Formats: sequence, structure tokens, C-alpha cells
Amino acid sequence: MPIVAQSTETTDWVSRFADEVIEESERRAPGKPVVVASGLSPSGPIHLGNLREVMTPHLVADEIRRRGHQVRHLISWDDFDRYRKVPAGVAGVDESWAEHIGKPLTSVPAPKGSSYANWAEHFKAAMIASLAELGVEFDGISQTAQYTSGVYREQILHAMKHRGDIDAILAQYRTKKAPKKQQQKAVDEAELEAEEGSGAASEDDGSSGSAGYFPYKPYCGTCDKDLTTVTSYDDDTTELSYTCNACGFTETVRLSEFNRGKLVWKVDWPMRWAYEGVIFEPSGVDHSSPGSSFQVGGQIVGIFGGQQPIGPMYAFVGISGMAKMSSSRGGVPTPADALKIMEPQILRWLYARRRPNQSFKIAFDQEIQRLYDEWDKLAGKVADGSALPADVAAYTRAVGAAAGELPKTPRPLPYRTLASVADITAGHEDQALRILSELDPEQPLASLDEARPRYDKAEAWINTHVPADQRTIVRDEPDAELLKSLDEASQQSVRLLLDGLAEHWSLDGLTHLVYGVPKVQAGFPADATPKELPPEIKTAQRTFFALLYHLLVGRDTGPRLPTLLLAVGQERVRRLLGE
Repeated sequence: MPIVAQSTETTDWVSRFADEVIEESERRAPGKPVVVASGLSPSGPIHLGNLREVMTPHLVADEIRRRGHQVRHLISWDDFDRYRKVPAGVAGVDESWAEHIGKPLTSVPAPKGSSYANWAEHFKAAMIASLAELGVEFDGISQTAQYTSGVYREQILHAMKHRGDIDAILAQYRTKKAPKKQQQKAVDEAELEAEEGSGAASEDDGSSGSAGYFPYKPYCGTCDKDLTTVTSYDDDTTELSYTCNACGFTETVRLSEFNRGKLVWKVDWPMRWAYEGVIFEPSGVDHSSPGSSFQVGGQIVGIFGGQQPIGPMYAFVGISGMAKMSSSRGGVPTPADALKIMEPQILRWLYARRRPNQSFKIAFDQEIQRLYDEWDKLAGKVADGSALPADVAAYTRAVGAAAGELPKTPRPLPYRTLASVADITAGHEDQALRILSELDPEQPLASLDEARPRYDKAEAWINTHVPADQRTIVRDEPDAELLKSLDEASQQSVRLLLDGLAEHWSLDGLTHLVYGVPKVQAGFPADATPKELPPEIKTAQRTFFALLYHLLVGRDTGPRLPTLLLAVGQERVRRLLGE
């Protein structure tokens, strides 16, 4: 099987994959569109780890499009998979949904209050909306529609006819012991959890009973569950008999006419590779170990006259401050959750800048501010031509796709500044505009729309991810006791600040002022650089900042002081500082 190389060249990883995929496509299917694929199981909220299953082929497909080739990115919705368990923490769902375990996902009721027809459609809808916002172009394929309309009939009959060959391949792995997996549990816990939560990955590979092995599972004609056992099959007539182990129903059908069942996962996936002519499809760690779906599929695909796609194993995605992701657990962040607090360009960049085999984390905590600082710094380097080629490539792939650039914030003010302003103003847009318009008096912000959608994302982050005890509440009245207790040096520092407020009333001016006060007090120029100053100045600055925070918000820390001062307003600052 061809393996996509992951070299350490300066060229970005997407370009290297695109080179190999185009070459492989021309070898296998000259003159036809390049086919890349993803598979998603809407068994619950489709999380940010699952998004890597889509973003990896999307970025490669998009690069191929940029080069003028025709390409199709297929997303197979595995909505004909069995409903395996009731996921925790899903609104509108309780333990009564356990009665549907074993049914196809499209036969399970949607959560209470949903406007969608069934469970699968409910969870697909949120992902489809997020992919549209991210600029991901794809062809969606419902496996329920494919199976129930008879599209795969010939492939199913072919698999049943060659069930002995399939069973022989699978038997090589069934008989192998896997002590290493147990020994590695401590280090591979993320992979094991992901396998449990990845839908089809944990399904069995078919039923073996007294009648032999069958790679096909009917859904029961009475209870609609897949807890069935095939008891006989005739290759000539295609008559298949099965018994339901859940309700006891038995039935004999003609498989050449029957559409209420599916191939087991380890056969279904390679069948689709052959049917769709997939050239490139990545696979998660859970699919890539010996005996797992991707490895076994590489042998089974030949039975259907196809070849295994090339593609990398991708590592899992974490959330800073949260446990590793599994869609069977509640409270797992989805792309929609991330897009509430960050612009789509940032989310695209997180997936574009790391090779698929590198794990990374997505920040829902304070780290998001540092992430945005890094992004803005990169944007500046790209603009002035100082960014490295691979960084320019990742940035370019983040800001748009072959079809065009994504909508962007006209005035991308620092995220941490916007978050501080949203925190302090608590939803008062006129106040927010006043503060933001004073950041740069020479180019004042005329409307909040100029700072959107970034401002809205920062406000959403403040409102949903910053604990109440960390929110900023400005004092209503001066802290008379603290003001009265100040020593001479502290009184002088406050006076120096107040004397300079009017002259320095802008973000840059106030930054210069608050950092300069301790320098001036120590006999140095306000613009002296750290190299020109003794280390005690840093200590004096920290002490001065803590004093200001106590006088303004009653805490040791808070938003950046220049932003806080602008937000409070000059008149109120003077009053709270005892003038």
C-alpha cells in the first residue's frame, strides 16, 4: 500500500499530500475527478476531534482545487450505523432512549424539542452548519439512503458470495493475542477511549454461528434492531433467514430485494472505497492499529476490485483544561462551540498548521487570548513578508479556500482587549464603542460592526467560559480606607498617574503611562527600556499594578490596566483614585 510521506521539508504538509494524491489519482483513475473522503457517525454531538477527520482531506482537496484539478470531497454520514448507547449530557435526552439501542441512527427519535426528523439528522445539522461557516465544500452521502434504496445491492451480494474469503482475512486477526494493547493502556488511553467513541470503529466484524460466517446484519422487521443472527443463506436464490435475539422475530427474505440491513463495518468501509474510487482518506489512531478497520480493510478491498486509499493516521485533538474527547461522554465541545468564541479562520488555522500525526489542543480557557496574539503576529509577518513559507501556507489556507476568502473582521483589534471591554461593559454596546473608539484616537472606531465578528466571539467567550468570580466589577465608590492608608510613595505613584491621564488617554498612551510611573519614581526616564533598568523596577511595577486593581476593582488582578482605565472612563478613574 502506498504511504504518504511526512517529511521535514519547509514545504507545508498539505502540498506534499496533494502532490502524492494527484499522482496516485492519475495512476488509478486518469481523467477522472480526484476523490477524497471522510466518514462521520452522527451518534451524538460531532466533536472537535471528529473535525480532524474532515479538515485533513478538506485542506488537501482544497489545495488540489487551487491547482486547477477537479476534486470531490465525500463525507459519508454513517447514519445507518446502530445506536450503541445513550450519550451523557445531551439536552432533551434521558435514559428512556436506551430502548432504541440497536436501531439505525435514523430510526431513533431526535432529542426532545428538536425540529429534526430523527437522531442522526439532529446531530448532522449542527455539523453541516459549522462546515459551511468554515468554508468546507463537500458532497454528503447518507448511508441510510444508500442502503435502503438498494444502491449497494450488488456489493452486498458479492460480499455474501465471497464470505469465506472475507472470513479467512478476518480470522488472521481474531486468533492473534494483543497483550501489547493492555500493556500500553496507560500511554494509549486517549486512543482506546477514542475507539470506544468513534461509532463504527467498535462494531464487530460479522456473525459466525452454526450456519457459518456472514458479513451482513439485517435490522429486525419487528423491533428494527440489529440484534439478529443470520441462520441460513442460499447464494443461488439469495434467500436469507434470520432470527432476532431481542424480540424473537424470524423472517426469510430475498437479499436481492431486501434493503433493511447493512454490511458489518470492517467490510462496509473497504466496499465503499472500491465503490466510490477513494484515493485519499485519513484514519484515526483507533483505525490504524494491527487488526483494526483500516488495516484489515486494506486486504478486504481487493475482494471488491478496489484499492485502499492512501492517507495518514491522524492524532487526536484535546481541549485545554478539559479531559480528552469521546463523543460518548457529555459536555464535549463541538465545532459549533468553538465557532461561538473564535473566528472560523482561527479554527481552520489550528488544523492547517499541524501535520495530521501531531496532536494539538484547542483553547476554551485563557489560552485563547495567547492564541489570538499569535495569530495576529503571524498576520503581521505575512503582510510584511517576513513569515516562513510553511507559515504563509498555513495562514493562506486558514483565511479562505479555493472558492474565496472567508468573511473577516474589518478592524481586527486584539482579542484580549475586546474580551476585557466586553467583560467590563457587560453587554452595553454604547459603552463598548466609546472605549474601543478611544483605543486609537487618530483612527477611531466608528461602529462596533467594524470590530465584528471578533468582538462578538470575545464577548461570547467572556460570558460562557470565564467563571463569575473572575469577571470584572468596577467599584461604585472609592475605597476610602485603602486610600487613607497609603504611604507617601504609593500616594506619589497615584498622583503621577492622575497627572498624566489626560495627556495619555489612548491605549498606547496609557500603556506607556502605567509602566512609566514606577520608572519615574525611581529616577529613570519613563521610556527607559528593561535593559536600562534594575530588576527592582519590575517588582515596583507589579506592586503599583496591584494597588490600582484594588482601587478600581477590589482585586489583585484584572484586565490589562490600560484597557481597564479606558473602560472605566477618565472621570470615574479620577474619582476612584481619590482625586
